[in-house]
Amino acid sequence: MDATLPLHGKRALVTGGSRGIGLAFARTLAAAGCDVVINHFADEARAGAEARALARESGTKIHPLAADVGDPAAARAMVRAAGELLGGLDILVSNAGICAFAPFLELTDTSWRRHAAVNLDAGFYVGQEAARLMVAQGRGGRIVFTTSVGAFRSNATQTHYCATKGGLALLAQGMAIELAPHAITVNCIAPGWIHTDINDAASRDTAAVGAWLKNCPRGRLGRPEDLASALRFFCAASSDYVTGATVTVDGGWNAQL
Repeated sequence: MDATLPLHGKRALVTGGSRGIGLAFARTLAAAGCDVVINHFADEARAGAEARALARESGTKIHPLAADVGDPAAARAMVRAAGELLGGLDILVSNAGICAFAPFLELTDTSWRRHAAVNLDAGFYVGQEAARLMVAQGRGGRIVFTTSVGAFRSNATQTHYCATKGGLALLAQGMAIELAPHAITVNCIAPGWIHTDINDAASRDTAAVGAWLKNCPRGRLGRPEDLASALRFFCAASSDYVTGATVTVDGGWNAQL
């Protein structure tokens, strides 16, 4: 690995990192010279295979680590374990999230609580634990949340998802204010529709995609790699004065009425 890369030697944890956007983030950080822990939930075989492949490609250390980030004890223990594996923690990408589409009147208490636990509560659990490690290290740090364009306005069948993503964005702002004296920045990346293996079927639905593209000036669905530059920017030393911010990566979708 080229030691001249800006993030060379940094230690990063990516939650929900075994597939989709999270895996793209792990690849971005590894390619930039970071050692990375890939958190996953019930995805052992895939996470292990991706970690081995990524280690070969990047020449950095990649560790898979299982935990349900919606469980407070498990989430916090996972962050501490990541710090032990890496010898410290410089970057947290809190990315894990779920979205089971359902009409509001059909939402169950169980579904609501699970979405809140994974999409919002987990940001608090892993964010606070990572911040504690970073403060103790005394070297500052970078925390990046994956929110969504749904954090700005809601959609039918996504009331629960959008509510939790909106809360996550405000959590990040509050953290940014309180962690700034410790040289820890906290920012958000808000993707639009990003085509991944997780949503492949929906992304190939001509009617659904057509409806999205009517309000997408860029004229296409996003790709995981479209998010890479935003992540590199937020994690770089040169972005030290940027905190409490959100970069929207949606092809201009949210700019439309």
